Amino acid sequence: MTRARALEALQTLLTQAGIADGAREARLLLCAAAGIAALDLLVDPEALLAQSACSRLSALAERRAGREPLSRLIGRREFWGLSLAISPDVLDPRPETETIIEAAIAAFSKQKTAPLRLLDLGTGSGALLCALLGEFANATGIAVDLSEEAALIARANLIACGFGARADTLVGQWALALDARFDLIVANPPYIASADLAGLEAEVRNFDPHLALDGGPDGLDAYRALTPEIARLLKTPGGRFFLEVGAGQAERVLAIAAQAGLAGLASHADLAGRARVISGRSAA
Repeated sequence: MTRARALEALQTLLTQAGIADGAREARLLLCAAAGIAALDLLVDPEALLAQSACSRLSALAERRAGREPLSRLIGRREFWGLSLAISPDVLDPRPETETIIEAAIAAFSKQKTAPLRLLDLGTGSGALLCALLGEFANATGIAVDLSEEAALIARANLIACGFGARADTLVGQWALALDARFDLIVANPPYIASADLAGLEAEVRNFDPHLALDGGPDGLDAYRALTPEIARLLKTPGGRFFLEVGAGQAERVLAIAAQAGLAGLASHADLAGRARVISGRSAA
């Protein structure tokens, strides 16, 4: 089978399976299966695919038609311009989570070269810490996750991005074992109400780890646990935190943060105009 015929058949299959961007995903899957670059498809579309590539492509197509995310099929996700490894043990980083990075950069715009101390709680793939270390050249950081497997993925990504010497990874429940103070604390905690998990789209429900999704009965358990720790760990003056929140949760999480003694509270909208991140500082 030629590359062109395989691409056409794959695009039809994905479109019939309800994949919104079937044409783009078909190209990416074909390149992954055949081990070629996108340019190769344009330069030589009539080249024949090896039988091994056809077999890999068939398996990948079947999995994607079953709603397994493209990023999980190829084992990588781009976040803030970085190519990060992901696994079944970590949340697939979403573009809207980049709102945390945008807000943090704005808040520390005059300290781009300062030796900031960063803390990424519930790090997963390490996406947030990798992105921040790339923006703050003299910063150092710690990534914490309850899952040992996730911490290993985060460590691998930090090393692959060139930040291994500037970051440590720890396994544990949020920040309970830490006694340092940090300039910048970030987190994308689980915030889906337990009863709502079954209604999530299949790509999320069936392939993201529930540990990274389930926020308890009202989706806010993690914030109740996190905010007192954040108040304890922030440096003063100047230390700030940024937390991702779910749709419609910003006001309730701001109230939880205020009750924990945090101040300077604000929310930040993503590109869709939804309050996606809340931020603040220590009241001391």
